Amino acid sequence: MKEQLLAILDKATDSLDAAKLLADQGYFDFAASRTYYAMFYTAEALLLARGLSFSSHAAVIANYGKEYSKTKDMDRKFHKYLIAVQDLRSQGDYSYHPGVSENHAREAISWAAEFIQVTKAYLEDK
Repeated sequence: MKEQLLAILDKATDSLDAAKLLADQGYFDFAASRTYYAMFYTAEALLLARGLSFSSHAAVIANYGKEYSKTKDMDRKFHKYLIAVQDLRSQGDYSYHPGVSENHAREAISWAAEFIQVTKAYLEDK
């Protein structure tokens, strides 16, 4: 399972790197989408560390909240960030106007970077 966790976290990091590149080129809607996936994959890795796997985005987000936010195993802000970035992704992917602002995209990128970093440290301690 450790190999699979590392693969998921690598994918999260790649998604974050892609989000940064997209934001730097002014593609804030698409940066928001990649940022969401960076956070989503990170939440999936944490759930997998507990032997849990879910087939829907809603189930991953809800169960991350149950397993890590409500128990305070991870700072509750990460669950709030994940929900907020899911909303940004929806705005970026499905709305035509207004799009995701540069400020919101860059803020979400910083949240995802912190979430990945804290998750890696958390899993190393386990």
